[in-house]
Amino acid sequence: MSSTNKGSKTPGEMLKVGASVFIVPIVVIIFLINMNLGNSSSDKASLAPEQVLSRIAPVALYNTGAPLPEVKSAVPLTGEQVYSKLCMTCHDTGVTDAPIKGNSDQWAPRIAAGTDTLFKRAIEGFNAMPAKGGDMSLSDDEVKDAVVFMVNASGGNISKD
Repeated sequence: MSSTNKGSKTPGEMLKVGASVFIVPIVVIIFLINMNLGNSSSDKASLAPEQVLSRIAPVALYNTGAPLPEVKSAVPLTGEQVYSKLCMTCHDTGVTDAPIKGNSDQWAPRIAAGTDTLFKRAIEGFNAMPAKGGDMSLSDDEVKDAVVFMVNASGGNISKD
């Protein structure tokens, strides 16, 4: 019977294991980096301003500065156009308890509050509804036209005058 322990490692064997675990991966990484840098096309021509501009052209079109002012149309939107552009998002689905266009039961208490209240809430905002539906470029008359459109489609009979 042999009394040697096959599980213990000699210092030479430990050195071989250490080299394979630490040194070999480092050598491989250095080799890959050098190989990648050797294939790089970062010569002086690729750093020319024209080349740089052509490479950044897809993202250079975005304005990262101050937002540009929105161009206001010379022709005001109709109530239905404003509704289709903004209001329908909530008033077609009832999101955040918005009265659904066409549902006279939901609109009745609002209509009873009066047109001045309806217009004021639509222009200034009310509960979860932002002022002017979130589009501050709309005129007060365009917002009123949208309110008239929704109310009249929901059993009311109002005008903005």
